[in-house]
Amino acid sequence: MRYVVVGSGAIGGGVGGLLHRAGLATTLVARGEHLAVLRAGGLRLTVGHDEEVTVPVPTVGSLAEVAWTDDTVVLLAVKSQHTAGAIAGLEPHRPASVPVVSLQNGVCNERALLRHVEHVHGVTVMMPASHLSPGRVTIHSAGRPGLLDVGRYPGGVDAVDEAVAADLVTAGFDSVPRPDVMAWKHRKLLMNLGNAVDAACRPGDDAAELVDRCRAEGEQVLAAAGIPVTSEADDRARRGELLRPLVDRDGVGSSSWQSVQRRTGDVEADHLNGEVVLLGRLHGVPTPANELTRRTVHDVVRRGAPPRTVSAAGLLETLDAQSARS
Repeated sequence: MRYVVVGSGAIGGGVGGLLHRAGLATTLVARGEHLAVLRAGGLRLTVGHDEEVTVPVPTVGSLAEVAWTDDTVVLLAVKSQHTAGAIAGLEPHRPASVPVVSLQNGVCNERALLRHVEHVHGVTVMMPASHLSPGRVTIHSAGRPGLLDVGRYPGGVDAVDEAVAADLVTAGFDSVPRPDVMAWKHRKLLMNLGNAVDAACRPGDDAAELVDRCRAEGEQVLAAAGIPVTSEADDRARRGELLRPLVDRDGVGSSSWQSVQRRTGDVEADHLNGEVVLLGRLHGVPTPANELTRRTVHDVVRRGAPPRTVSAAGLLETLDAQSARS
């Protein structure tokens, strides 16, 4: 396979860098200062305890610059709020036969892609990584750099899944083809409901309780919607000892925390907590914790406030007051 990685931040840059280092044909698509640094000096990549290495991954600023071939696969690694823009960028250039593999959090991207792409695949991304400055990606795992299980959307496994998983293993990841990849991605969605809290709220017991409330609502909503979800026990077993994060909580955080820290001007909460809110409204399940969390992190972004500055205790008080009135 020849890989075109659209979105070369923490996940896309980390995966693309390791694929290239393993000798697999890989091209990153980047923009702005990140593009300039990658072109000038390559990707500075740190994995676990390893020292930083420079990986000279070929990088382009536009999909028009890509040399498309019959064995090309697109790895889409933009945040979910940028999927529509990525699709618009792909449409004029991607040959119809080229599959798109979603290396993204959330569960709405694959369905959006399927409107435009015949062959869509999803990946359950378990990969603690950060991208906080141009040209640099750090993967925070002392075990495998990531667990990246892949399957066809809406279900099944085909030759593309087998080939992509094999190449990811060659690059050092743990990856298996999964016909029920979306059930695993819905379990990951529940975990990601804490991202907005991590981005907005000061850490502590109150923040942990707010995350628990968001996840409890998520469990209720998915059950009401009849959506298959991999069990928490199976998820823990899959991770096992393969993934051992080395995260300094003061220095790095969730993907949403990174967006607020870098002042990107947007955040993915609408496609994580907002997915729960949407399903709750469709199926008559109240989701006040996810809605308040979604609105709070957007307010942090609009104000340009630093991450982790909101009182989670205050948000819990608001939720309790709402509950008492209802």
